[in-house]
Formats: sequence, C-alpha cells, structure tokens
Amino acid sequence: MLQIALAPDSGTPLVDQIVAAIRTRIDDRILHPGARLPPIRRFAEAHDVSRFTVVEAYDRLVATGHLNSKRGSGFYVTSRALPARAAESGEAIERAIDAAWLMREMAADDPARILVGSGSLPAAWLDEAGVLRALRALSRRADVRPVSYGSPQGYAPLRAQLQVRLAEIGIGATPGQIVLTYGVHQALDIICRYFLKPGDCVLVDDPGYWNLFGNLRLYGVALLGVPRTPDGPDTQALEALLAHHQPRLFFTHSVLHNPTACNLSPATAFRVLQLAEKHDFMIVEDDIYGDLAPDAATRLASLDQLSRVIYTSSFSKTISGNLRVGFIACRPDLAHRFTDVKIVTMMSSAELSEQLVHQLLTDGHYRKLVERLKGRLSEAAGQALRMLERVGLQPDPEPRGGPFVWARVPGLADTSELARRAARDNILLAPGSVFRPQSQPSGYLRFNVGFCADPRLERFLGDARKT
Repeated sequence: MLQIALAPDSGTPLVDQIVAAIRTRIDDRILHPGARLPPIRRFAEAHDVSRFTVVEAYDRLVATGHLNSKRGSGFYVTSRALPARAAESGEAIERAIDAAWLMREMAADDPARILVGSGSLPAAWLDEAGVLRALRALSRRADVRPVSYGSPQGYAPLRAQLQVRLAEIGIGATPGQIVLTYGVHQALDIICRYFLKPGDCVLVDDPGYWNLFGNLRLYGVALLGVPRTPDGPDTQALEALLAHHQPRLFFTHSVLHNPTACNLSPATAFRVLQLAEKHDFMIVEDDIYGDLAPDAATRLASLDQLSRVIYTSSFSKTISGNLRVGFIACRPDLAHRFTDVKIVTMMSSAELSEQLVHQLLTDGHYRKLVERLKGRLSEAAGQALRMLERVGLQPDPEPRGGPFVWARVPGLADTSELARRAARDNILLAPGSVFRPQSQPSGYLRFNVGFCADPRLERFLGDARKT
C-alpha cells in the first residue's frame, strides 16, 4: 500500500497534496519505474478521499510524464530520466538560484531583519575582539608572508594541529592526509570536481544541506534522496536505492545534522559503511557543526578511518565565516589528487587566515570559545523550544544540541508561502522545501535558536497559526 499522509484541513487542495506526494516518491526513486500504483477505488478508500480527486491526481501525473496509464490494467511509474540534471534542465538551475537567493538575503547587512533561517550563529556570539587580538599578534611574527602565495596543501603547522584535533575524536590522519580549503564549500567543490561528471548520480540526505544541492545541480548530477531518521540515514531506503542505482558518492552529516539537529547512531553508522563497501561508493562526511556537539558523537570517519570516508569540516561556524578556513581529511592518494585539483582551480588557500586559525587553536582561545558557545546554544535552545510550543509548532525530532530546531507546522503541507509572507515582515524563515533534494514541498521549517528571542517572530508565528 502506498502510504501518503494527507492534511484535509490544510489550505493546499487534496489533489495537489496527492500529486506532490507521489511525484516526490518517484523523484526520490522510492517508487521505481514499472511500479503499479494502487487502483483508484482502493486509493480513495484508504485515504478517505473521493475517486474524482484520485482520478485528477493520476491524470496530472500522466500529463507530467511521471505515470503511464494502461487501459484495463492501471497506472504505472514511467521510466523517466533521473531528476535534477542541471546541465539539461533550466528548471534545475532555477532551483539552485532559489537557494542562492535565500543565502544572499541571509548575508545582507540589515539589522531590521530576523535571520531565523540562517545557518550561522549570531555575530555577537563570536569573539571578534579575540580574533582582532590574534591578528595583531600575527602581524608581528617574522614567519608571516602577507604578500606571498601559501602552500598548495595548506599551512603545515595548522595541518599538524588538525592531526591532534582529529585524533581526539578518533580519526587517525597524518598532516599529509589533510588539505586546507576555503571553508567547507571549497572542500565539497574539490571533491565534486574530482569524482563527478554530468549524468552521474549521488546520494544525499533528505532533508539535507541546501547549498550542496544547488552546487550538485550545477554539475549536472542526479540527486537521490535518502530519508533521514533520528538515528541517521534510513538504511532500508538506502539499500532500496542501491538496488537500482550505482552512486559515486554519498554526502551526509553525522553530527548535529543540518537541518534536523540529530546525531548518527553506531548501529546505523555500521550499516551505512557495510553498504558503501558492498556497493563500492565513497562517503563524504560534513562535520561543520561537530565542535558544537554537547556530547561525544559517532562519526563515520572514526569507524572507517578514512578508507571509504572523506571527512570535511571548517571553522566558519565557530571562529569566523570571513576567514574561510576549512579542510579535507582523506586517504593519502586522495589528498594528493585533491591538492592537484586545488592548485588548478585556486592555486592555494589563504595562508594568513590559516596562520590566524592555528594561533587561536594553539593558544587555548578556541577551546574556551567553543565551551561558551555550547552554553549559549543550550540556553537559547530551551527558550526557542518553549516559544515554538506556545505558537503550536512541533519539533520533530527533538534536537540534540547545536543551533537548529526542525519543526513541523501542523496543517501545512508546504511552508514556502509562509516563508514568503514572513519575508515581507523582515523575518527570513528557512522553508523545508529548500532542504529537499528536488525542492519538494515540506511542512517543516528550520529555526536557528540564536535568532528566536525576537518577539516579532513569536508574534508572526502566532498570528499565522490563527489564519
């Protein structure tokens, strides 16, 4: 039986909800080519809707090429091209631009805006004075080369310090296995340039990281969404996808997943690694929020020791987004090849920024900063959860630390219109659709707890729930 959750009280017509739900399952390859949909009468009875509603939904899906109608037999999923090939589809480019628009708006320097959909902590929470002190101290050092190119692989002392930090979370990596980058964005771009070509398919979290999705579409890559559970990727759904596809890579978050704020369980991690070995794909583990985790957490790279896992992280969320210092940890052969890609595309990274981060790591500043941030996040999360409860929004799942709350808006199948209304009131929400691989409708919003204290947000959400 095709399981679809419909919201009769929603402002979205039932036929639109059915079309969106079936199309999502087809685009995500949950319904495979040739699969037969339930007969119209059975579907209508199972979901308590009229047969005319089901007929219209099926007819629309036939018109868009998602279904074939066979007289006397029923409706079947068509053998369509894989979704989101940006090199072939202007629509895919537009979806990438939609995400870029939201990011541009989040970056705009407008104090009147409430950036509750932002992926970064409030600037006031970070230690600007400490960064400036470190910068002044750095300017007096004899080994600083402010007008020279840095090393292609990155500042060697920082790579050595990262070896120590990675060992603390159970990942063994020599400095030669670490490549410094302009943040995680360049790290992911280097990996994509090396591994992917137009027409390839990759696995991604669903929901997952919107900017990555936009970048992958621009590469002409098909995105296969792996549903996310509170314990990590849904391994049964992952196995079902692997029965029909041969992905090159699986991009995922293990710790403080963006946007759901959940952590990977050991059992799920072991199963994901087993499937990667069996089906011969690499895993790209983005751990950009890992330093903000309140407790010890499971990471794929610590279990796999960088055999099939490529580990990426950055200091953009904790020290400064302006410094743009991130890194890749991987097998030695891949580190060499990634460095070559970096040389060809960017020459080198910013050694001055790398030296500054190294100084902050080695003088004890960074550990103190991270502990302060964890405390502020814990306090802000409590306040945000109480506010969301007052306005009738439901965190799902319960967050396990970090900056995000993934909350469902009861009665809404798609929060995009709510986000558009909020933008007119200078409140920038992050609708759930931007976190879906094919920009499918979603009844969720991602909240950054660092921006939830403004009373205008609670007032807007309360009023919106009444209308």
